[in-house]
Amino acid sequence: METMFREYYPFLCKAIIRVLPDAHLAEDLAQDVFFDIWNKRENFSINTSLQAYLRRAGINRALNYIRDRKIRWDDEEKIAFQASNLTDASRKIEGEELKQKIEEAINQLPERCRLVFTLSRFEEMSYQEIADQLGISIKTVENQMSKALRILREAFDEELKGE
Repeated sequence: METMFREYYPFLCKAIIRVLPDAHLAEDLAQDVFFDIWNKRENFSINTSLQAYLRRAGINRALNYIRDRKIRWDDEEKIAFQASNLTDASRKIEGEELKQKIEEAINQLPERCRLVFTLSRFEEMSYQEIADQLGISIKTVENQMSKALRILREAFDEELKGE
């Protein structure tokens, strides 16, 4: 177990950082993954490579953390990306109110859409990198991005019509 930890811990931290760009949090979540494996060691078996299993377990742990804690993205530069793409009417909304509405809209996305959108827009990953990271096809990434953008566009179209 110690050998596995030493060999795969840095890899697992990097996989988690792609979803949650907080190194300390990624380290904690990676340790949690290994702790779970240790607790299940007597019945532990996997059907894929250990690396693929750990990547998936780490990503799932990060997604659960996001879902459970409803992480807010406070980075002004990240929020500015969405704000710059809105129509002129939406620019009338005050900065904090707009920031809150964007966060709420992103948090309302289905889990997979939110993850793909976050990796693409906030982590600036290519569709190929996202597909590789999540173990899905590029077409699935494209479909999830289209769905996320459509949902966000509809949410803000309704908001703008209300003004």
